[in-house]
Amino acid sequence: MTSNRSTLPLLPGATLGVLGGGQLGKMFVHCAQRMGYKTAVLDPDPQSPAGLVSHFHLMKDFSDENALQDFARLCDGVTTEFENVPAQTMEWLSNRVSVNPSAFAVSIAQDRISEKQHFVNCGVPVAPYTVIQSQADVRKTDLALLPGLLKTARLGYDGKGQIKVQNLQDLETAWDHLSGYTKHPMPCVLEKLLPLDFECSVILGRNRSGQIVHLPPQRNIHRDGILALTQVHEGCFPVSVKNQVIEYAQSIAQKLDYVGVLCVEFFVLKDPTNHLSPYSLVVNEIAPRPHNSGHYSVESCDVSQFELQIRCLTNMPLTTPRQHSPAVMLNLLGDLWQASSVERDALAIEEPNWASILKIPGAHLNLYGKAEPRLSRKMGHITFNGSSVSEIYGSLNQATHILGITPFVSP
Repeated sequence: MTSNRSTLPLLPGATLGVLGGGQLGKMFVHCAQRMGYKTAVLDPDPQSPAGLVSHFHLMKDFSDENALQDFARLCDGVTTEFENVPAQTMEWLSNRVSVNPSAFAVSIAQDRISEKQHFVNCGVPVAPYTVIQSQADVRKTDLALLPGLLKTARLGYDGKGQIKVQNLQDLETAWDHLSGYTKHPMPCVLEKLLPLDFECSVILGRNRSGQIVHLPPQRNIHRDGILALTQVHEGCFPVSVKNQVIEYAQSIAQKLDYVGVLCVEFFVLKDPTNHLSPYSLVVNEIAPRPHNSGHYSVESCDVSQFELQIRCLTNMPLTTPRQHSPAVMLNLLGDLWQASSVERDALAIEEPNWASILKIPGAHLNLYGKAEPRLSRKMGHITFNGSSVSEIYGSLNQATHILGITPFVSP
């Protein structure tokens, strides 16, 4: 399952390729270049953020065999910045150049049904669920799973491809909608809605010899299904929860024989029936790449998630990232550029007041270079560092006031 073409490290000066040209690719490229590597991006968009800053940009589709041949000749190692790159592309490249994560791992992350079965095989708890592939499956659904969340098995992200359902009639309507969410009807997963206390994630790096290191676990706040704020500081959540999510994440990576950076997302549930621990956990999903919730690590840790990705890809030594200051990270969506609504999903563009943001001590502005701000589109983020938790929340809420975002409170 693991691509292991050579145990020798790829030294600075080698060319590292990334499939996908979005903001995660851009941050990978910047980090690789800082470490002395050349970079190449495969992405059909001539304005892709990663492509615009890379040494090489192949503007072709991920299934273009001629482009893949050129990419394999150009690169000494290849990774991906998003999970929906065709697994066949990863497999094809792995027969010609060092690739991680493996096509197998990516294929698991692309399909919620396979993903959940993997979690079960790892002994990691999941929310009660069932697979729905037809109207007949809808009609025989166990009503104990309702209310629930119906999700497409593939291609859903940032709240897309999922609908909350309260009863069987809702489920029938949601199935009719989601089964046609893509060009061809696809299976769905119905998950029981559980009493959520908060969400968190763990980002780890695992190398070819099986060594695992991880970033500090992150507490995440979502609004409208999209990550709004990541919190990484003392008091975010109980140490027992942190230790458990790390253990589960490591088990998931090990049983995948995973190589690369992996994000594992969890739901933390309030469990008043358990007198030993008031919390219980279920795993939500994995992302076989760096993750939005790990962006704070660039300014707040001595080894960022992108450096971990590069170290795993190049078979260079892994060291455990150390966080040097408390941090919160605020996502910036395209809505912030909206002066007035012209039509649905269209903005009359007005640049936010970045000068006032940059007057705030400890504020680190990161804009992704996307040409068109759209509603709910991730356009950038701001990481806030400080000497204390109260200081970073004071800075954060200065920024939310300037930007017109509902303020946040510390946990």
